[in-house]
Amino acid sequence: MKTQYYTATSLDGFIATEDDSLDWLFPLGDVSETGYSSFIAEVGALAMGSVTYEWVLGHGDEVAASTGSRWPYTQPTWVFSSRSLPLVEGADIRIVQGDVRPVHAEMRNAAGSKNIWVAGGGEVAGQFYDAGLLDEIIVQVGSVTLGRGKQLFPRRVTSPPLRLVSVSQMGSGFAELRYEVPRVGVG
Repeated sequence: MKTQYYTATSLDGFIATEDDSLDWLFPLGDVSETGYSSFIAEVGALAMGSVTYEWVLGHGDEVAASTGSRWPYTQPTWVFSSRSLPLVEGADIRIVQGDVRPVHAEMRNAAGSKNIWVAGGGEVAGQFYDAGLLDEIIVQVGSVTLGRGKQLFPRRVTSPPLRLVSVSQMGSGFAELRYEVPRVGVG
């Protein structure tokens, strides 16, 4: 079991525009050209922030067009938010706040032998990193630049650096980089 931050980013390191738009992402290729289907098959639980959650809810048509459902996850999902949010009927969604450590323990139990996906945003992934709970970062780098926006990973990671495990081309619009997160004195 791994805790993985799996996301797409622009070439200049942004996962969304300043107004939380992902419109830049869709022209870059079809989800079938990526490793998403094999990735999601190994996921037993998800974590995401409220902005990511609200984006999925607010873009149900685009989500359904690429995944087949307005709420594309069958796995239990923990949404980190300090406010009340609408729930999706029939989905296992838990609104939580505070320290990621006790939530991660719940997620591990729910995931069984499968992985935990930190779906976004970068700040939520950073909190898992800060707590020493992030094992891997999988980034699909798109062939566009945004100039500014929401950072991929708003943390300084220099010593020790992330360990590059693999690089793959995904269609004509993405390169996938897979990094192992070192465990040194964190937590």
